[in-house]
Amino acid sequence: MNKQLVRKQGWMALILVAGLAACNTPDPELIDTTFPDRIAFTANRQYPEGIAYAPTLDKFLVSSLTQGKIGTVDRNGVYTDLINTDTQLIAAVGMKVRNGLLYVCNGDLGVSDKSTATSAMKTAGLFVYDLSTGQNVRRVNLATLLPTANHYANDIAFDSQGNAFVTDSFAPVIYRIPADANQSASILVRKDSLFSGQNFNLNGIVYHPSNFLIVGKANEGKLFKVDLTNPSSNTAVVPITLSAPLAGCDGMLLYNNELYVVHERTKMARVTSSDGWKTATVVRIDASGYEDATTNTEVNGSIYALNARISEVSAAATAKNPSSLTASAYSIKKFQP
Repeated sequence: MNKQLVRKQGWMALILVAGLAACNTPDPELIDTTFPDRIAFTANRQYPEGIAYAPTLDKFLVSSLTQGKIGTVDRNGVYTDLINTDTQLIAAVGMKVRNGLLYVCNGDLGVSDKSTATSAMKTAGLFVYDLSTGQNVRRVNLATLLPTANHYANDIAFDSQGNAFVTDSFAPVIYRIPADANQSASILVRKDSLFSGQNFNLNGIVYHPSNFLIVGKANEGKLFKVDLTNPSSNTAVVPITLSAPLAGCDGMLLYNNELYVVHERTKMARVTSSDGWKTATVVRIDASGYEDATTNTEVNGSIYALNARISEVSAAATAKNPSSLTASAYSIKKFQP
């Protein structure tokens, strides 16, 4: 056979194989990696205070104040229970995902199916779950570090080594939980004068790569900077001077050195700083589509907040009437820059 013809046929075969392989490879332009601007979902009596995004599942995770469980929500708004058999998880509050693990704050406002007279307003814990199995791998009881105080573990942040920091809304402290499970948790900082007050005090918390924390105090709309280099010093905690108060500040997220703060249950603010967070400026407020919102999370560069019906929870806790919490409709809302 003619050598040129053989060579030509060989090239044609290679082209055909390559073409077939290309046909069997997903077109990146056809893969939907976006989430809608608003995702409505139904979950019976969920009352989900916390939200996180799990890349391994490609789903949102939502907690439950009334049932002490965790569920997933996909981009189509389909809710599914994920962790629902842990009897020690009284009320799942703030959550974060790190390295395939889910970290959950355990608190109790007295409105959970698992609430007791001894656990209500006295619970602060950090529970860790393996996302691939849903099994608990670690429990840390933080309330024992300050046994005479009221407690409510609220939110979590991690430093670059994986150490966790948890706020307590009823006790004037921030906890430190070492990444090494063989090491004990401790009180990172206690500031009675700055962190105490009526109702909910410390709430959202984030870690800044320059080795400090930013924490929000809900009832005063203030932010504080907490130096981790020497947290025991008298100057470790300082108020951040804000261009405008962030009343009712709740969940926070630091993304690209900008702080996104859910506040007043109806807004999300984008906050920036040019001096290392000594001062900060509110540069954008999105006030459309937030209904009893609590906290936020980042997905593919977009920020989403959870509409959690939190006012109903507050009313039920105040009235000590958990039976009034019967709602099932919730939503997740994208921040509009």
